Amino acid sequence: MKEEELRQCQIQEWYPFFKRYSIRTLFHPLPDDFIRYILGEPPTASGQAPPFRLPRSASGSDPLPRTTASVDPISILDSDPSTFDDDDGDSEGSGEEAEAPSFPDLELEIERSIASLGGAVFPKLNWSSPKDAAWIAADGSLRCTSFAEIALLLHSSDRAVHDLCYAIDSCSDRSSAPFSFSLALRKFYPGLRPEMEFRCFVRRHQLLAISQREITAYYPSLLDRRDELRQLIEDFFAEAVDPTFKLEDYTFDVHVTGDWRIKILDFNPWGAFTLPLLFSWEELEKKSFGEEEVEFRLVESQCGVRPGLKTAVPFDYLDAAEGSGWDQFLRKADDELRRQTKDSDTGI
Repeated sequence: MKEEELRQCQIQEWYPFFKRYSIRTLFHPLPDDFIRYILGEPPTASGQAPPFRLPRSASGSDPLPRTTASVDPISILDSDPSTFDDDDGDSEGSGEEAEAPSFPDLELEIERSIASLGGAVFPKLNWSSPKDAAWIAADGSLRCTSFAEIALLLHSSDRAVHDLCYAIDSCSDRSSAPFSFSLALRKFYPGLRPEMEFRCFVRRHQLLAISQREITAYYPSLLDRRDELRQLIEDFFAEAVDPTFKLEDYTFDVHVTGDWRIKILDFNPWGAFTLPLLFSWEELEKKSFGEEEVEFRLVESQCGVRPGLKTAVPFDYLDAAEGSGWDQFLRKADDELRRQTKDSDTGI
């Protein structure tokens, strides 16, 4: 992979050209101090990194407000309370309680963008969304309604760390030119159906293959629509993507809406860290040009389902003190449980 290929696949690079075909997105350049905060503090002499603290709100309010009647976090964990710090919460004078950081200007800009995008967004860095950190969200999605929720997701994500620290390592012609990192806030649509997302593989300006993007599930209805979907995506590629996108080799992800329009979700480099999903890079490299039909692979049966991404809770989230990442997770879980209970009671 060439560095120029990596640069062209940054969302802030391709979005202006495909805005009409994509999800409404607003961008925020990330300052160096916020990037260092997301990456976390280095381990101390004991070998442990300090617990993560959510940023102080510019308004002085709780970053993730707790409901009026909150349950005991320890009871949710169903764990032995002795495994956690059992002091009385009064750390004044201990010298161990680090002050939470604050990014008032960035927070204000992001909160304004969230409001203008309807109150909920899907965050993404230059290339990756923090979907490997969905475990930290009470509803298991990347829906964010505040600056603090975005910070928590980014800090919890190995994909975010890869974007910020290691993406350029895959380039064969790596240069010393710096990358500018941005936070892309995409309007959140709860009705997007994962079975209607597809990854398309382009080699020398030719669409060679299409794969179901959500390969951890079997969707029987897709099998009857295969030919119709293939033709729809082929036409879209020829009319909208190929004449505009600058690279010869790349992948792009699309979502097919309920009224059979196509929305571009992402562009990624050919090979490198891009997942080939139901293909392998070896067979994609060997594909012959000029084949009569673009190969379209779907999960054909329940036996064809692939395992999903496995993630673990970072060690620093085991700190349950007020303001810690785990404390904020429990607050969100509490809020989500109460919301679901309320919906159930009202028959929604």
